[in-house]
Amino acid sequence: MTLARAFSFIHSHTQSPSWRQGSPAAGNFEAPLWRLQPQQPHDDDDAAVDDEKAAKKRRKEEKKAKKAAAKASVATSVESTPAATPAPVASTSAAASFTPTNPTAARAFLESNNITIEAPEESNERPPLPMVDFRELEGKIDAAVKKTLDAQGFSTPTPIQACCWPVLLQNKDVVGIAETGSGKTFAFGLPALQHLVTKHNVFDGNKKKAKGAQVNVLVVAPTRELAIQTEENLAKLGKSMGIGMICLYGGVSKQEQVRLLNQTPTVRIVVGTPGRVLDMARDGSLDLSGVTYLVLDEADRMLDKGFEPDIRAIIGMCKSREEGRHTSMFSATWPPAVRGLAESFMNGPVRVTVGSDELSANRRVEQTVEVLADGYAKERRLNDFLRSVNAQRSKDKILIFALYKKEAQRIEQTLRRGGFKVSGIHGDLGQNERIASLERFKLAETPLLVATDVAARGLDIPNVEHVVNYTFPLTIEDYVHRIGRTGRGGKTGKSLTFFTDMDKAHAGELIRVLKDADQKVPEDLTKFPTTIKKKTHSSYGDHFKELVPGKAKKITFDDD
Repeated sequence: MTLARAFSFIHSHTQSPSWRQGSPAAGNFEAPLWRLQPQQPHDDDDAAVDDEKAAKKRRKEEKKAKKAAAKASVATSVESTPAATPAPVASTSAAASFTPTNPTAARAFLESNNITIEAPEESNERPPLPMVDFRELEGKIDAAVKKTLDAQGFSTPTPIQACCWPVLLQNKDVVGIAETGSGKTFAFGLPALQHLVTKHNVFDGNKKKAKGAQVNVLVVAPTRELAIQTEENLAKLGKSMGIGMICLYGGVSKQEQVRLLNQTPTVRIVVGTPGRVLDMARDGSLDLSGVTYLVLDEADRMLDKGFEPDIRAIIGMCKSREEGRHTSMFSATWPPAVRGLAESFMNGPVRVTVGSDELSANRRVEQTVEVLADGYAKERRLNDFLRSVNAQRSKDKILIFALYKKEAQRIEQTLRRGGFKVSGIHGDLGQNERIASLERFKLAETPLLVATDVAARGLDIPNVEHVVNYTFPLTIEDYVHRIGRTGRGGKTGKSLTFFTDMDKAHAGELIRVLKDADQKVPEDLTKFPTTIKKKTHSSYGDHFKELVPGKAKKITFDDD
């Protein structure tokens, strides 16, 4: 009985049309994939015995390796002279091997969270099982990193963390497909710290020769808000270890960021937006030649915003994959443009998909769509809704989306005159004002936040109870991302969408999204034309089928 009986490691010979060119070693995905998914439960007992034997054998090998490493360490310390720089933190193996202590629980975890893990066959390794308990990190990561993680008070890893940690801690590339708010920051953040502890040596030597500050970990994000949020979360992990980091983004003084970068010798992690990172790298303020751990967060959004040339230029300034650069890419969807980027710059990545890699609405969000006559009706309905949920006194957070900046300002002013505590975030606000608005909303000091789509992706605002689409967005993709601001982290949420005759072109797409998520379709919505014009987007490809079933209409033509 082998592990293969317990899982369907499907040796697929069908080629994906998006993974075609190049050799497997160069990141090609044409090769067949090992696919790790839960299968029949009747094999669990036999599989568990085999897995436990393998785990026991693995532990023995690790124990031997540790003893050998200890002897080597003693010999090296006797022969070497004292270093002028502080000694690195003692570390475990740079590429820890993961065998779950409870394979049955790992299989159940895959099934209950609808997870698929795939790796190119040419790696000669099946994808690792998820790590469903933090205790499984014992002996696999440095004690200081583990202590930092324990201090965060997490009870169990999220699905994306459980599946990515075993891969990233073995120094392999990862493509993570999961919804925003699923814990992706710590999914790549913890391995980043381990990478710095075990692999980092640039600050001991090369930094003296660098033109500007040099870093080893680079995280690129599509928006200023997401970059700031990511840096704040990573700082919680790295602060106790003395690992410095900085966030680089536009809208504020570049000179001040350069000054901070140069005056902080402990900076090893940079989080930033593509434009500002590339700008500072080109003018010599930021040296990317020492980057060995690269993360592209919200990759689909960055490509959708037209950042692909900037991303490719940034990657070209980092160490190459042949020089040992490890790359992680996280995305909510898996469109052709993202696949192409992965083919170009990643080295045989393991692909972890939590849920579906297609654009779909979060099923934990209860969607309500109301068809209204006009803008005046929307204003009255919003006021009635807010009073019905006691928004003037309750601290339940409600995120209200407008389509344009002027509209957002008008809604904010109207609500404030009505006695509501409200903040706004849109393009006309300065960066400091936007940060302050977000902080007030997160702390529920102002439980209402009026936003344009700048806040629709990436921001992880906890405990948003309601999302209101005051004006329907320009695309159905933005609709899905908007309502995804609630119902995060396994919780439920509610969305309310106002739909008018001005939005009728989106009726067919909206009906399909509602049906796919098993949501109620209001009868008034079906009265609009439901034909969907097939769209081909440079990032998202073909979105939807041609037609949505609707009521037949008789069309007559005049003879003349």
